[in-house]
Amino acid sequence: MFLYIIRRLVQMVPLVIGITFISFLIIQLAPGDYLDKLKMNPQISKETLEELRKAYGLDKPLLVQYFYWLLNALKFDLGYSFSYHVPVLELIRERIGNTLFLSITSGIMAWLLAVPLGIWAALNPNRWVDKFIQLFSFTFMSIPNFFLAFLLLFVAVKTGLLPTGGATSPNYEQLSMTEKILDRLWHVSLPAFVLAIGSLAGLVRLVRSAMIESLQSEYVLFARAKGLPEKEVIYKHALRNALNPFITLLGFEIASLLSGAALIEIIVNWPGMGMLMLDAVLSQDLYLVMGGLYIGAIMLIIGNLIADILLAKLDPRVRQREIEGVLR
Repeated sequence: MFLYIIRRLVQMVPLVIGITFISFLIIQLAPGDYLDKLKMNPQISKETLEELRKAYGLDKPLLVQYFYWLLNALKFDLGYSFSYHVPVLELIRERIGNTLFLSITSGIMAWLLAVPLGIWAALNPNRWVDKFIQLFSFTFMSIPNFFLAFLLLFVAVKTGLLPTGGATSPNYEQLSMTEKILDRLWHVSLPAFVLAIGSLAGLVRLVRSAMIESLQSEYVLFARAKGLPEKEVIYKHALRNALNPFITLLGFEIASLLSGAALIEIIVNWPGMGMLMLDAVLSQDLYLVMGGLYIGAIMLIIGNLIADILLAKLDPRVRQREIEGVLR
């Protein structure tokens, strides 16, 4: 398992370099830069602009800029934000916790509901329960997350049942630890529900189809022929094998939650990475954009690594293939 993890980590290095280089190239291809906006200010001289350009390294060729940025990024020195005039890492550190909290909460909600609903539908194929769950799944798969967010935000404004912005209440610091936890969960409920519904709709269908296929397999028929209890057949044999593909899907689910969270954060005014990245892109804040993409790429890769490790733990065939690959 140790060699398996090392091999995966080594494979991640060119992936991070490729993601960041393409992102850096696309950002630089956009016309102008942050300093071009300062040219409109008559109080800023051309000499000052040139000094700023040299200070930020924008006077160097593109490849040289990327090379210096990459060397510093490997040490987690992501440079200074043009707009905020503070280290990029400090800005990301302030926001990334909220984005992770939102993504993890919505992911847990989606999986905790998708697995039992998918199993329930698979155990009752073509019955009213199955048809109702499929109707629910198709309905919410066809509704865009941003539209659902607007609807729930409208309901929250009209009813006042849910908060419509921010991650905490104004009196958060005066609350007890239990009250702080409840306050955070109350504020995250609306955006987390929107993200969870979007993931849940697709996951339910996948769990249902995988479980139906697993229940019809030979090893399940053999387990039933041996006289094993039905619960043991379903949860120990059928479910364990049906969930193998979903462990692989977990890594991509992390990526989709993070990317989907950015848009939802902007709509519901959640203080996460989404608003920060939008401001950075609009103001052409190069190092802030690159810092956000760099951290996002690392999180995506870590998510896929966790999924690979879990899959290798659950499926001996994966471990065997990796051992054979290392021996070669």
